[in-house]
Amino acid sequence: MLGLRTKRKAMSCLLSRIFVSSNSSHHQISTPVFPSKSLSSIRNPISFTAGVLSSYSKARGICSRVGNSMGDKDNVISTIETLQNPEPVTYLSQRDAAEIDEVLMGPLGFSVDQLMELAGLSVATSIAEVYKPSEYKRVLAICGPGNNGGDGLVAARHLHHFGYAPFICYPKRTPKALYSGLVTQLESLAVPFLSVEDLPVDLSNDFDIIIDAMFGFSFHGAPRPPFDDLIHKLVCLHSRDQTRQRSPVIVSVDIPSGWHVEEGDTGGEGIKPDMLVSLTAPKLCAKKFSGSHHFLGGRFVPPTIAEKYQLQLPPYIGTSMCVRIGKPPKVDISALRENYVSPAFLEDQLEADPIDQFRKWFDDALVAGLHEPNAMALSTSNKNGKPSSRMVLLKGVDMEGFVWYTNYESQKGNDLSDNPRASLLFYWDGLNRQVRVEGPVQKVPEEESENYFHSRPRGSQIGAIVSKQSSIVPGREVLYQEYEDLENRFSDGTIIPKPKHWGGYRLKPELVEFWQGQPSRLHDRLQYSLREIDGKWAWKVDRLAP
Repeated sequence: MLGLRTKRKAMSCLLSRIFVSSNSSHHQISTPVFPSKSLSSIRNPISFTAGVLSSYSKARGICSRVGNSMGDKDNVISTIETLQNPEPVTYLSQRDAAEIDEVLMGPLGFSVDQLMELAGLSVATSIAEVYKPSEYKRVLAICGPGNNGGDGLVAARHLHHFGYAPFICYPKRTPKALYSGLVTQLESLAVPFLSVEDLPVDLSNDFDIIIDAMFGFSFHGAPRPPFDDLIHKLVCLHSRDQTRQRSPVIVSVDIPSGWHVEEGDTGGEGIKPDMLVSLTAPKLCAKKFSGSHHFLGGRFVPPTIAEKYQLQLPPYIGTSMCVRIGKPPKVDISALRENYVSPAFLEDQLEADPIDQFRKWFDDALVAGLHEPNAMALSTSNKNGKPSSRMVLLKGVDMEGFVWYTNYESQKGNDLSDNPRASLLFYWDGLNRQVRVEGPVQKVPEEESENYFHSRPRGSQIGAIVSKQSSIVPGREVLYQEYEDLENRFSDGTIIPKPKHWGGYRLKPELVEFWQGQPSRLHDRLQYSLREIDGKWAWKVDRLAP
């Protein structure tokens, strides 16, 4: 008998695939369509969970790339639980923050330049998570003489590599080799350095983002020239923003400059940043932060530090260097938009056949490392014309069409029985591309379904039997029990018979549209449609208005 935890691990794989498309798998095409990776090998046991989490992470602003850790199912589930039940985050006093730095750079062996590099990278990735270079390209990093200023210099270097155009204002340069090296690195990238006198009186017209890296948590007293005037410039930017004129966003590193590290903006007239990137752990003043985006960066706190100071910190997901903390951002849905930047997609670049063009774009999606490039929205309608859509996985494509597998008795199966026509939609976010396909659908030959069924993992085969897709189940425990019973039944390695209600469909395309996003909504849309020309069926290509 399986233990409850083991049983749940096995079933989480099953349930996720059931939820996607009632075991949407696919037939293995006889010739390799994509040399780099066959479609039938693209299996992710938690594909739907991953897709939902990825979308949810973007909506919540989680600075992560969930696809990098999708092999760890427990990691995904714990992440979902964290989002649904956020734990309180520990805020540090000035004394504790200083002690933690001493321990990190003492017994734990970190050097100042290591911590500065990690901190600056965290700041840069936090900025890139919210402010895309297509809209917020020009960045001014105002750097102070201490470690906070060094963090700003490192962040500027990474932002340059991320596609931004950084400028540096570094009025009180520290002569130590570490800081001189950071300056040299930026100069080698031709990043401009501006003196205080070079700065415009009004920063609004020249910059999209201003990084406040003047003073960190160890600063005492009132800011001296020229930093008092620079802080005043940032305060004035907030006042300008109140008049609804366009103003650069302000990103403060660890604490807003001029704030008391524990009491915050005591006078109420200090900088009001749009984003705060706390490092190691947020400082007490961060409780007074009222901007839209609060991130935590610095993925280097070892368990010994967390235990000693009883730190409660959120998990860093996947390969992320930052994580959103505090309140979720308030989003004006009507204002959400992306100004796509892509190479021109012209008629002379097209393959003669849309299947060949699809293969070309699919290969691009594989090379780009996009998560589940074979995921597609399948839309069907019943005999009354009622439409429905769901995500399934493409498992084969050849000159005859696009193939996927599912339960013939599911809603999609019933729809296709009533109305054997459907549409498919592929969306490749990282490439600003989508492909839309329309055409008639028919079941693949039984032998084809049989061959693919037995190429799947045994757990997926059992799942296909357990899942009476789209039917009502009284609870998860029923599925667990049925799965366990079948696993015991076939534990001797005997062949698992393919259910009669499970198999593949093939959509034969009659219309295929390739869409590539372009600036100002002037998108490229090239459409193949089957036309009868001189008594023969041939593909005709038209450019559609965006």
